[in-house]
Amino acid sequence: MSFNTRTHTCGELKLSNANEVVTLNGWVAKKRDLGGLLFIDLRDRYGITQIKIAPEQKDIYEVASKVGNEFVISVGGVVIERESKNKNIPTGEIEIDVQKFQILNEASVTPFVIEDEVKASEDLRLQYRYLDLRRHSLQRNLMIRSDVYRIVRNFYADRNFVEVETPILMKSTPEGARDYLVPSRVHKGKFYALPQSPQTYKQILMVSGLDRYIQICKCFRDEDLRADRQPEFTQIDLEMSFVHQQDVFNMTEPMFKEIWKEILGIELQTPFPQMSYDFVLENYGSDKPDLRIFGLSKIVNISEIVKDLEFVVFKNALAEKNGIVGGVKFSFAENNIDVTRKIIDGLTDFVKKLGFGGLGYIKYNSDGSVQSPLQKFLNEEVQAKIKNVFEAKDGEIIFILSGAKKKVLTSLGTIRNKIAADYKLIDKSRYEFLWVTDFPLFHYDEESGEIAAEHHMFTSPKAEEMYKFDEAKNLSGKERGELLQSIKADCYDLVLNGNEIASGSIRIHRQDIQKKVFDVVGLTEQEQQEKFGFLLNAFQYGAPPHGGVAFGFDRIVAILCGLDAIRDVIAFPKTVSAASLMDESPSNVAQQQLDDLGIAITIQTKNSD
Repeated sequence: MSFNTRTHTCGELKLSNANEVVTLNGWVAKKRDLGGLLFIDLRDRYGITQIKIAPEQKDIYEVASKVGNEFVISVGGVVIERESKNKNIPTGEIEIDVQKFQILNEASVTPFVIEDEVKASEDLRLQYRYLDLRRHSLQRNLMIRSDVYRIVRNFYADRNFVEVETPILMKSTPEGARDYLVPSRVHKGKFYALPQSPQTYKQILMVSGLDRYIQICKCFRDEDLRADRQPEFTQIDLEMSFVHQQDVFNMTEPMFKEIWKEILGIELQTPFPQMSYDFVLENYGSDKPDLRIFGLSKIVNISEIVKDLEFVVFKNALAEKNGIVGGVKFSFAENNIDVTRKIIDGLTDFVKKLGFGGLGYIKYNSDGSVQSPLQKFLNEEVQAKIKNVFEAKDGEIIFILSGAKKKVLTSLGTIRNKIAADYKLIDKSRYEFLWVTDFPLFHYDEESGEIAAEHHMFTSPKAEEMYKFDEAKNLSGKERGELLQSIKADCYDLVLNGNEIASGSIRIHRQDIQKKVFDVVGLTEQEQQEKFGFLLNAFQYGAPPHGGVAFGFDRIVAILCGLDAIRDVIAFPKTVSAASLMDESPSNVAQQQLDDLGIAITIQTKNSD
C-alpha cells in the first residue's frame, strides 16, 4: 500500500507553521463528533496533533467516520489556528484542516485504553506490551534510558576508555547467585553460563594492558525476584588500572553530574560524601541509608547509660558479647502526627516479627508529661541522660530495642524507614548520593560456620589487614570466623536515595592473595584451578593493580523517571516469576532440539508430607 511520506511528526507543529501544507502519519488516539465536525487526535511518539474534518468533505468524512482508536492513518492538509486552544500540549494552538485521508491499517478493540493513567492490571499490560509501550509515559522512560546510554558512552569515550564486549557464553563460576545455564550441542554434557557480571573478563582486560575499559552490558542471575529485580538486567561496567579507591570516585562522580544536568536540569554537588560501613550501620542501621529522611534521629547507642540498671531485658542483652541497647527518636508533633497507642502497638507487632520480645519507648507529650512502660525501671539520672543524648523535647518519642548489636541496629534502621514511608517523611525533591566504604571482606554465618565473600571473591583486602589471614590459621570455630569477618576490604557502594546503585572495589591482582581468599571461602586447590585457573594463571604474567565499579543502569533510569520499580524502564521485562507474558517464555522446546543436545528432561517435585 502506497502512502504519503510524513513531512512532520505529531509533536512539532506550532502557530508559526500556519498555512503550511503538511502530511502526518500516526495512530488514532481519540475521535470526537461535535455537531457534524469530526475531530481526531493523531498520536505518534513525539506527541498529539488535532485534525479537523468538515462534513462538506463527503468522501474524506465518510472514510474518517469509520476509524476507531488505534487505527493507523495518514492525513494531509493545511495547518490552521485552533479556535479553542489546548495549553496542555505543545501543538495545542493549531490543528490540521484535512484535505487527504488514508487508513493504513485497521485495529481491533484494544484490551485496555492506551492512556497514561491506565486502569489495566500489570499482567494484562505485560501480555500486550506492544500496546502498553504506546503510552507516552513509557515511551518517555525509554527515551530517557536512551539519552542516559548516550551520555555514559560519550562521557567515557572522551576520557580514553575502550569499549569492549565480553562474552555472553562463559564458564560457570560461583559469584553469589545461581547461573543461567546453556547446554552445548558440540560438547555434550557440558554447559555455558550466562554472565552474572563480566567481573573476571574485565580483570583479564587489565592484565592485557587495556587500562581503561567500559561496557554497558547485560547480566543474568537466576534468583528470587521482587519489584526491583529482573533475571536479566543492565549495568554500566568499568575497570581501570593503576588506581586507588578515590581515583574511581573521581572518575564516576562527574558522569552523574552530566546525567543529572542534561536529563533533569539539576546541578549535583560533588564530591559525594563518604561514610564507612561501620558508621552507616551504627547511625542508620543500613548499608544503604536514605539521607532524605527528616523528623527522625540517627540511631543512638545508650548501652553505657543503662548498663547498671537492674532491668532484666537490658541486663540480659548487655551480658552478651555483642549486645547493645539503642534507640531512635521520632519528632511527631512538628510533623502533625499523633502517636497513639494504636500506632505504638502496630510498631510493637512489627518488631516482634523481626524477632524481638517487644518495643520500648519514652514519649514526651506536648503538654510536658512523659509516658513510658520503662519509666519504673529508669531512675531520674538515667532518664535525664537519655533525654540529653537524644536532645529530646516535648512532641518527640524515643523507640528502644536491645539485643545482638547488628540485629538491633538493622531493626532500628528498618523502623526509621517504615515510619518515614508511612508518614511521608522523605524529601523527594532531593537526590542524596553517598559512597559507603570499608565493607567487611567476608561474611561469617555463626549458625552454619560458613564464611563467604561479602561482595565477591576478587575484592582486595586492605593492606593493613593482611596479617589477620595468618592469625586466623591458628584459630577455629567462632573465634576464627569473627576475626576473618573483621577484615576490611577496599570495597565501596554508591547509594542514592536509599538505593544501592553501584558496587565496586579495588581488585586482587596477586596470585598469592587471591589464593588466600579462595582458601578462606573453602575452595580446594582443585576447585580453584577448575573454576578460576585462567585468572590465577593470568596473574603470573604481570597483572597491574586495578579496580572498578558496576552501576545499576536500570535502577538509575528508574530514579531519573521518578519510579520505585525498574520494570517500566525496560522495554520487555519479566514478571516476578521470571516469565514473559507477551511471548510466553520460558517455553517448551521440540524433542529434536533436546536430542541434539543429548538432554533428557526429568521433572522433580518435592514430596508432600
